[in-house]
Amino acid sequence: MSAVAALPAQPAPLQDTASDGMNPRTRRLLQGPIIPTLLLLAWPNVLVMMAQASTGLIETWWVSHLGTDALTGMALVFPGFMLMTMLSAGAIGGGISSAVARALGADRRDDADALVLHAVVINLGLGAATSALFLVFGRQIYGAMGGQGASLDAALQYSNVVFAGNVLVWLMNALASVIRGTGNMLVPSMAICLGVVMLIPLSPVLIFGFGPIPALCIAGGGLAVVLTTALMIAVLAWYILSGRSVVRLRAGRLRWPLFADILRVGAVGAVSTLQTTLTVALTTALVGAAGGPDAVAGYGTGARLEYLLIPLVFGLGAPMVALVGTNIGAGQHRRALRIALTGGALAFVVTETIGIAAAIWPTAWLNLFGSNPLMLETGTAYLQFVGPAYGFFGLGLSLYFASQGAGRLGWPLLAGLVRMVIAVAGGWAVLAATGSLAWTFATLGLALVVYGTMLAGAIASGVWFRSGDRKAIDRS
Repeated sequence: MSAVAALPAQPAPLQDTASDGMNPRTRRLLQGPIIPTLLLLAWPNVLVMMAQASTGLIETWWVSHLGTDALTGMALVFPGFMLMTMLSAGAIGGGISSAVARALGADRRDDADALVLHAVVINLGLGAATSALFLVFGRQIYGAMGGQGASLDAALQYSNVVFAGNVLVWLMNALASVIRGTGNMLVPSMAICLGVVMLIPLSPVLIFGFGPIPALCIAGGGLAVVLTTALMIAVLAWYILSGRSVVRLRAGRLRWPLFADILRVGAVGAVSTLQTTLTVALTTALVGAAGGPDAVAGYGTGARLEYLLIPLVFGLGAPMVALVGTNIGAGQHRRALRIALTGGALAFVVTETIGIAAAIWPTAWLNLFGSNPLMLETGTAYLQFVGPAYGFFGLGLSLYFASQGAGRLGWPLLAGLVRMVIAVAGGWAVLAATGSLAWTFATLGLALVVYGTMLAGAIASGVWFRSGDRKAIDRS
């Protein structure tokens, strides 16, 4: 019998695994009803992550007033900058949250506190390294993606600013991930909300100028992102240092086992994240080779909606990391599996609804950013063919976060590799055979369907657990 089929409609009474001194927040992760607890933790994340994503749209809307070259330049930089967010918050950040959650679930409070310093050290180092990569090789990277002339110049102007401040993004997400690992989603969300409120007026002021403030054009949008990120760091650092957090930042000797506890999940997650971004970057290059900069602008604008699903699913996925990780740490495997499958179903419904709406009314989205005919044509084709597969992307991504909590990322890595091969190699073959971008986009949609169904089937079968654990789950 499969693990899914054997699970009852209602969870069986849970064993009281919490010790007398366990924090009430941790106890709720171990014993609270799954759907209410998941939604209670998710709603501030979802709300504020969507607000944060909306500021990216607002910034894109302001930049679109600078012309198609600026819009294309931003489309070229966006995959790389989103890669930094996905790595620092979703991949390494997920490893941080998972390690903290598992330590708290096993009642290892000293290790949970020590993980705060280790998280900061890891993210500061990776932030500096990735900043150097884009600052030194930005022209080659964006040129390979189809940037040329004025669009390439615009990309470099924006990129040089945001990647100069990239280390702040990594530090902010290290602190936020530590707090999320304790089951507290509200404080990181409120810090991000404060940054959003500041970014909305700051971005146009720096882009177009106001009073004594000079117009910085597209670079002004990048500077606004850097300044508001610094504000978020100040809020999160205050919360941890004030002693209000379940875990505390303490000076102490750095220990390799704690680095390994974060990186054994985060490093594999980083490879999975690189697969996703590389898929978008390579398909952007395909579109650029076939249709030029205007087609890249259309594809980039359409694909931005797909990227917006990431913070939406992250809003649900971050609680899944904490819930699954804490229950795995406490030995409650059956409950951890139920949490993963429940969260995956919720993510599918939400993202599929968005995808279908985008496929039916593509110009409602695209017209927000421009009216170039080729841009609209390319973006419409993308949304009509890929939008209906968004639900499977949401399903797979949510189960990736759940797998981070379980500390088992082999299957998400494999599913992501299969997706990349179908999208890039298959997309190239279809484009070479037909010359049609529409059929290439259909291949991208197929890749998402395979990604989601493959990962859901594997996790439902119990691949997280050893054979003895799987038998125990089947008997329960």
